[in-house]
Amino acid sequence: MPWMPEVFTAPIADARHQREAASANDAVPYYEGIMANQPDALVRSFATQPVVDDPRVGYVEGARRLRAFVTGTAEWLRERDAVVDNVALTRTPTRTVEEVALHLLGDDGGRVELPVAIVSDRNPDRTLKAIRVYHSLWPLTGRHTVRPPLLPEDPSLHAEGTPGDYQRVLAEGDLGGIVAIFEPDGYAREPSGGAYLHRGAEGLRELYAHLFANGGGIPLEHCTLTDDGVRCAIEYNCVRWGVTDIPPQAGVAVYERASSELLSAARIYDDVEPPDVSDTSAD
Repeated sequence: MPWMPEVFTAPIADARHQREAASANDAVPYYEGIMANQPDALVRSFATQPVVDDPRVGYVEGARRLRAFVTGTAEWLRERDAVVDNVALTRTPTRTVEEVALHLLGDDGGRVELPVAIVSDRNPDRTLKAIRVYHSLWPLTGRHTVRPPLLPEDPSLHAEGTPGDYQRVLAEGDLGGIVAIFEPDGYAREPSGGAYLHRGAEGLRELYAHLFANGGGIPLEHCTLTDDGVRCAIEYNCVRWGVTDIPPQAGVAVYERASSELLSAARIYDDVEPPDVSDTSAD
């Protein structure tokens, strides 16, 4: 939830405060703020120069470019008859990770689901430093697009508990180990959403057998880690898939713990295209 409600005009700010009166999460959600048609309010949510990185539009910096981005994105959402479903919010004092599912008109006139994660770096006074938006372009265009790293690797980051175990077995390509990390009814959702949700041991085994079919696991370079005790969100760069080096690509994944501490969900937001499994030679 990136936008500060007090910077909007009174009706929007008051409505948000009333809805969230019993909660500390008194912020305007990302897409709600864009659709409010108040770009100057969004500019004021940033402590200094606004910075947004978006898969469709790219890197946006500065007040003038943010206003143009907001206007263009609001128009795109209206043209696509967008409906926003909230999925989850992971929040710490310095960062929020807002997960939503956009339901949009596709080019063929049908509806498509687009899972989106919005990562917002914050100051102690809640003003924004930067926003990074993650989603695949495949549901919109039918093809993957390489998105270069947005952040450098931070080797000091280590996820605690089951999310950390997941990272280890993912890198090792340990099929049995990764299935065992999930609750019996847990699921993993691929970036394209919709039908690409795999639930239960059988569905998970089928998914990860496919992901590990290129001769090994998928090690990730960790860039940020946001953990509120229930969900752990990791921004990463994917640089290798099995035995194949791939162009470094940015992404984020959110790992949700059940009461048992096993994973109830793993939701992935990137646009990485798997290598051809017939290519088993290292680059």
